[in-house]
Amino acid sequence: MSDVEQQVVEEVEVAVEETSASISIEDAVKKVLRISLVHDGLARGLREASKALSSGAAQLCVLCDSVTDEAIIKLVEALCNEPEEKIPLIKVSDAKQLGEWAGLCTLDREGNARKVVGASCVVIKDWGQDSEERHVLLDYFSSN
Repeated sequence: MSDVEQQVVEEVEVAVEETSASISIEDAVKKVLRISLVHDGLARGLREASKALSSGAAQLCVLCDSVTDEAIIKLVEALCNEPEEKIPLIKVSDAKQLGEWAGLCTLDREGNARKVVGASCVVIKDWGQDSEERHVLLDYFSSN
């Protein structure tokens, strides 16, 4: 019976290593936004984001595609693609989801998000601490 138990333990360890290496871009963005929020490194909303982008303090920009005004999308894309410094841009589909990731909500006792406010744009000014998700995003942008 000891041989069977050892085989099961080895298979479980291999499965855990495979799942930690495959972090999706969405999960990485979510985690990086949380870490940056804790370290007071987020600019949330169009006004704060445009200030951070134009001053050169931005490290990463997350933009919502479902914004009703096309001028907002054009403005943020233009600020990210300035010739002096190109800022990485990620687009997400849901403004409420982006607002939840950026901390624009209240949490109930179970930790579920309530009263979520949508965000059109979120900019990371300070990464906070070094994390695996940050490296996943930087590798993603360097390959593109």
